[in-house]
Amino acid sequence: MIDRYTRPEMGRIWTLENRYRAWLDVEVAVCRAWSEMGRIPAEAVDVICQKAAIDVDRILAIEEVTRHDVIAFLTSLEEKIGPEARYIHLGCTSSDIVDTANGLLIKQAGALLLDDVRALLESLKKLAYEHKGVLCMGRTHGIHAEPTSFGLKMAGFYAEFCRHLKRLETALENIRVGKISGAVGTYAFLSPELESRALGHLGLRPDEHSTQIVQRDRYAEFFTTLAILGGGVERLCVELRHLQRTEVLEVEEGFAKGQKGSSAMPHKKNPISAENMAGLSRLLRGNAVAAMENQALWHERDISHSSVERVIMPDSTIIADYVLNRLRRVLDGLVVKHDRMRENMDRSYGLYFSQRVLTNLIATGMPRQKAYEAVQRLAMQSWNERRPFPDLVKADPDMQAALGDKLNSLFDPSFYLEHEDEIFARIFGEQK
Repeated sequence: MIDRYTRPEMGRIWTLENRYRAWLDVEVAVCRAWSEMGRIPAEAVDVICQKAAIDVDRILAIEEVTRHDVIAFLTSLEEKIGPEARYIHLGCTSSDIVDTANGLLIKQAGALLLDDVRALLESLKKLAYEHKGVLCMGRTHGIHAEPTSFGLKMAGFYAEFCRHLKRLETALENIRVGKISGAVGTYAFLSPELESRALGHLGLRPDEHSTQIVQRDRYAEFFTTLAILGGGVERLCVELRHLQRTEVLEVEEGFAKGQKGSSAMPHKKNPISAENMAGLSRLLRGNAVAAMENQALWHERDISHSSVERVIMPDSTIIADYVLNRLRRVLDGLVVKHDRMRENMDRSYGLYFSQRVLTNLIATGMPRQKAYEAVQRLAMQSWNERRPFPDLVKADPDMQAALGDKLNSLFDPSFYLEHEDEIFARIFGEQK
């Protein structure tokens, strides 16, 4: 999964080296807090900081014997530090270290994801303004409905990803917690003051009430937020996939020199990026379900969540980073075909004016159902005979009698963008 679309920084967060480094940061923060409270000599903390080092191979070798990762980690530190290592892990349980370190790791990953969403927003904003006023067919059920603009399409996705950004910020703040509260969260050999001091060194907040672990509703919120974000990515990718169909062809993904679309058909240019991202979004949703399954643990804690999180923490954040960066590159290289948009509008013979004719008939006092039937009759004639709807309306005696001189002003497509500026101002908070 780590390739040209995923930043190396995201992959490095989830290496064993960085994971153990986060554990060490937590252990050192606890030692500093004990020292500030007069329980550990300051000199001992200095020695720990000087001599502590991460040796992944040694930790893994010890774990082969202990079958316990945190004990293996502590044993490796003791070998390097010497007598002062007795102050490490004082009063703590393994989850004090692991869950607090998880808060640090997710905080690191979250900062990258926030940058990704903000960069994507800039690409969407650029597309929205570049294609503001460019008429294209709006579709419902895949069928021509009424005109919109390609700029409005992109503005709508921009508004959605602003919501994704806010959700992600909230979820990250809610998971920016740790716990140094002991075996069942009662601080029997620790204290709330120690916890507050230690977590302050790490830039985390204390969980208001932890058991042996930070409660997994926080994790469920975070991974569900990533799943919803993935849903937004997929919605945009589904739009791009439809618009790239041969029969539509209003946009194309950039096609690099030397790129091939099919092993059998040399003419093929497929929407592979949009398809790949749609598929990966399914993994984000599946991982969110796994995170929600982790909420209900036995009593103060069991370990059934741990194996799941070793998979979904790196996988979901790496996938999210991947799809956000790949989507941004697709948008930045998107080929938008204005002429094809206009051609496609003409494929339904101007039937998209039907509601405008309908509302103007109703404005004359004609009963709605009668007006609807009159417009529908001409609309079906237009479709079946492949004749322009505006021409049929203008030539119809009943329409002439009801609408008179208004007939000539009802068929201007720019009518549908009358409020485009207002929508842009509402979304972007500015006029351009």
